[in-house]
Amino acid sequence: MDFGHEVESLSSENVNNCSSSSNSNINSPNNSTTTTTLTYSSSSSSSSSSSPSAPSSSRYENQKRRDWNTFGQYLKNHKPPLTLSRCSGAHVLEFLRYLDQFGKTKVHTPICPFYGHPSPPMPCHCPLQQAWGSLDALIGRLRAAFEENGGKPEANPFGARAVRLYLREVRDMQSKARGVSYEKKKRKRPPQSTLLPPAPLPPPPPPPPGAR
Repeated sequence: MDFGHEVESLSSENVNNCSSSSNSNINSPNNSTTTTTLTYSSSSSSSSSSSPSAPSSSRYENQKRRDWNTFGQYLKNHKPPLTLSRCSGAHVLEFLRYLDQFGKTKVHTPICPFYGHPSPPMPCHCPLQQAWGSLDALIGRLRAAFEENGGKPEANPFGARAVRLYLREVRDMQSKARGVSYEKKKRKRPPQSTLLPPAPLPPPPPPPPGAR
C-alpha cells in the first residue's frame, strides 16, 4: 500500500461534540461530508511540547498519544459509557465506523459511473470515508498504546480477529471502488554476481641452460 495517501481522523474536540449524537446511528450509511485531518486538538499536549523542559518525543509517539486520548474520550461519551477493561473488538469496529463521517477519501459505489476509476473527470455524490491506510495505521498505534498502558497482549481489542477482517474488507472494497492497488510491491533483489574460480597460476619458467 502506498502510504503517501493523506492521513485522516478526528480530533478530541470532535469526539466530544459528535460521539453522543452518532452512537445511535453508528451503522447507518454515511452521508456527512464533514472532514478533518489527523491533527488532534489538545491544549495540554501543545503546552507541554512548547515548554523547553519537556522532553522531545517523536512524531509517531505524539500521534499515538493523541489517538489513545481520543479513543478514551470516545469510550466516555459512549452510550452507555464504557471502560477500557470492557472494551471488545466489536467496540473498536464501532469506533472505526464512527470515524468514517470525518473521512475525506471518496469511495465510489458500484452504481457510480466512476466506480473503479482512479482519476474521475468530475465530482460525484459518493460518500467520503476514512482511507484504509489511515485506519490501518491508526489501529497499529492504538494496539501498541493499549499494551504500553498496561493492557495484556492476549486481551488487546485492537488485535481482535474481527478488526483484522474488517480492515481487510475495507482494503479490498476501497481498492475496487477507487481503482487503486494496495498490494505491496516486492523489492527486486540485485543480481548476484557469479563467482568464477581463480585462474590457474602459470607454470614456473624452465631452468637456465647448464643449471643443475
